[in-house]
Formats: sequence, structure tokens, C-alpha cells
Amino acid sequence: MESKRNGASNLPPKRKNTHKSAQLPSTSVKDSRIPVLPEELVTQILLRLPVKSLLKFRSVSKSWLGLISNPEFINTHLSKSANNKDFTHHRFMLSFCLPKYNLKDCSASSLLYDSVAEALDLEYPTKEIRRSVEIVGSVNGLICLVIAKKYFLIWNPSIRKFKKLPECRDELCFGHHSMYGFVYDEVHGDYKVVAGFNNEGYGYSFLVKVKMYSLNSDSWTSLEDFESGVLGTKSGVFVNGKLHWANSVYRRSGWDIISVDLADRTWGEVEQPYYGEGDFGWTLGVLGTDLSVFSNYRRIQADVWVLKEYGVKESWIKMFTIDIPCDPRMGYKFCQFFCMSNKGEVLFHFGSTFMIYNAKDHSITHRSPHLEVTGYDYEASIYIESLVWPFFQRKESRMQQRRRLK
Repeated sequence: MESKRNGASNLPPKRKNTHKSAQLPSTSVKDSRIPVLPEELVTQILLRLPVKSLLKFRSVSKSWLGLISNPEFINTHLSKSANNKDFTHHRFMLSFCLPKYNLKDCSASSLLYDSVAEALDLEYPTKEIRRSVEIVGSVNGLICLVIAKKYFLIWNPSIRKFKKLPECRDELCFGHHSMYGFVYDEVHGDYKVVAGFNNEGYGYSFLVKVKMYSLNSDSWTSLEDFESGVLGTKSGVFVNGKLHWANSVYRRSGWDIISVDLADRTWGEVEQPYYGEGDFGWTLGVLGTDLSVFSNYRRIQADVWVLKEYGVKESWIKMFTIDIPCDPRMGYKFCQFFCMSNKGEVLFHFGSTFMIYNAKDHSITHRSPHLEVTGYDYEASIYIESLVWPFFQRKESRMQQRRRLK
């Protein structure tokens, strides 16, 4: 008994911890003394980790599970990931026309900074779909897919959750020409999907019927119809609270940039700059936060235009001209701009390859991901790895409202 008392007296006296802290898992079975860190420091560390790690760390303790599942933590993590200038938490989803190679996934930072970028198979959110998948768009880590021009899914591949939206039926005719859009309406705190399909064609023009899905109401409503010939941009470009598409009407020459304001649901048109003479195609995009046009001039040279002040025609400026290394006999290939590196280089997707344009020396570097199949064009959509799942948060808010009513 004496030896036990002596052993106990050699132990240091217990100190009262006056700081809020979180305990990390012990790395040694023999060492029972667990390091203690301030709660604020633990939170800041977790906010910088990738989603894959955070999903594992939810099982460390109930307090960590509560922290990582907290909407405020999720939104802060999303903001930090989105503002990461190295694009560490950004990824590309690639959609092929071939069912076997329909969905691939690769790192955006690898495409920007590494010599080789590995493209991995991306598991479908549900076994019910295996073909005719189109990417509608991505926002806050969520990706909207349309299946066979009919069924819509909202999917977060980082946390492997998906939601099948109510069917968009009514008078919509799922024809050849279609337009889509997927955005987050910050004013109303609502995720929205816009879908338009041709209906009742006459001549070379069509009356496009448009519907909009709202997550808050979990339903589709009708927007005002508009006349269209060929929709040059399937996925809408979201700038200044409006979705934009390229639209061509047979009775007029050239292309229009049409827009729909999500606040008041009205249609508008964006005035364009003078691109120059000659036959050319062009694609809408976003460069930074500005509306941009990739003018595929003469098929071997492209001008990049940016609207610096929305709604002011005179604020269109030509940022740079890119010499495109392709065979002009192959016709137009539409380009997508995605991001600008911390060195000022622009990453864009062109046909079946990614390229990096350096504005300083006007050089172009190919950065295609390593694929099992080559030579096929594919769609590409950039997304952020995130913990966002608005359907769960919406359910939680409803439960809280019910508790308050009781």
C-alpha cells in the first residue's frame, strides 16, 4: 500500500483547464495523456481540410460531429475552399457521349500546376441512370444533371448524396434544342433549376417553353416563353443575378445574348461589342466574376471579350487573342473558360483537351487529363468539394420551426 501512495505522490498535481478545448485522438496506446488544443484552433485547422478527411473525422467524437455538421461551419468551409487561389479543393467533372466513359473526375490544381492529371471514374449517384447524362451546372459543390432531357438530379459527389427533383411535365416538349441553368439565389436563399425546351416549331424558329424549379417550394413554375432558332449555349451563365444564354433567331442575323432575371423573372438582352468581320462562332462564359465571350474567329484564332461593367455596352474590352492549334476544316469547337491561376494563366477547355494560356508570352500549354479513351469531345464542369447539402438543412430548419410552435 505504501508503494502505491509513493507512486501517486510522484504524479504532478491536476491543473484546472480554464480554456475551451477539443481533444484529438491519441496516436499511442501507451500514452494516455491526450494533447489539448483550444477549440478555436481546432476549428481553424478543420476548416482547411478536404471534405474526404472531414467525413472521416466526424466519427472522432460527438463534439466533432456536431461541429462538422453545423451549417455555419459548412458555409465557412465552402467560402475558404472557393477562395483558395491554388484551386486545391476544385475538381472537374467530365461527361462523355460514350456510356462506358460517361463520367470522369480530375483535380483542377493538377491540371493547372502538374504535368499529368489523373482522371478517375466517378460513381453514378444512382444505378438507375447509365447514359444520356448532361451537366446542367454546378454551384457550391452541388452538381445538377439532366437524364435523357427529362429527369433532373442535384448531386454532391463529395459526400455522395443526391436528390431526384419532381418531374417537369406539363406542356414541355423534350426536343432537340434545350437550355438549362442551375444557380443559387442569394437574395432568397434558394437553389433554382431553369429548363427550357422547344415547342410548336414554325419555320426555323421555335417557341421555347421555360420552367423553373425552386428548392424552397420543391416545385416547378412557368416562366414567360420566348422565340428561339438555335440555342448556342445549353448551360446558362450566371452573372449579376441573371442567367445568360446565346440565342439565334432565324429572322435576324447573328446571335443574341438573352438573360432571365431570377428576382423578377423577366427576360432581357445584353448588348454586344463589335467582334469584327467574318464568319465566326462564339461561346458565353465567366472570367472571374464578369460575363465573357470567346469569339472563335476564323476558327483558328479566338478573341476573348469581357464585360467589365454589367449593362454598359462600352465596357466590353478585348482581353487577349489566342491562336488555336487546330485544323480549321474541322469546323467550330466551342470553348469554356474556367479559372485563372495564381500566375495569371487562364485554363480553358476546347473540344477534347484542356489548355493553359499565358498572356505574357502568348503561349499555350496542353493539360489534358489522363484518360482511357482519347479523341472524343467531352463536356467539362468545375465544382468545389464541399459539405453542402441544402435538403438536409431545409429539413432541419422545418423541425426547429415545429419545436418552436410546440
